[in-house]
Amino acid sequence: MKLALVLPLVLAASIGAARADEADDMREPTKAEAETFNARMYAGTPGDKAYACFVRHYDAEHLARHPKQEVASMKLLISAEYDKEDRELHNSFRLGFRYRHRSGDFDSSGSCGHAVFTKNGNEVRLGCGVDCEGGGIGVALSKDDKSAIVRLARVRVWQNNKPDNDAEESLVASADDGIFRLDRTDTSECASLVTDRKELAALRHK
Repeated sequence: MKLALVLPLVLAASIGAARADEADDMREPTKAEAETFNARMYAGTPGDKAYACFVRHYDAEHLARHPKQEVASMKLLISAEYDKEDRELHNSFRLGFRYRHRSGDFDSSGSCGHAVFTKNGNEVRLGCGVDCEGGGIGVALSKDDKSAIVRLARVRVWQNNKPDNDAEESLVASADDGIFRLDRTDTSECASLVTDRKELAALRHK
């Protein structure tokens, strides 16, 4: 897909829970800026494939301070694959989480466009979306690159890896579920989000 077509989708997803008019405050990065962000995301220059895993398990004290938060734990796997035809690095995401008062594992996945910068330079985000108007997430990094900042307004999710209409629903932002800070960890911690055997083997060798 051409960048001219991808960029509007990136903007929509990266804004997430923020106001829609913030799209005017975003700009496309230069090649050097994009390469710098990719190196930050993947803790080094990505090769043909790269992965970054971020996890957070909310303890009782945190949940007590945020009584409206429905999410009890969350995992995020950002992956990149170099396309030899268009010579571009293509990012994607997989999100897994558990609710506070419900049983079962919930997950979502989709593609991410190129990084998008705020014009004031305070933040750069990946805009990631789910197909068929399934919403999406915006992913930024903390200043020390040790955490991912996930923003969402609505993202389509499935329960226990069942991509069918009966199991489908959405995680919708509430007062305490719009922004999540997840800590960078070993990629093996995100292995449960991968179903393809070849990709799982590649992930475990990172």
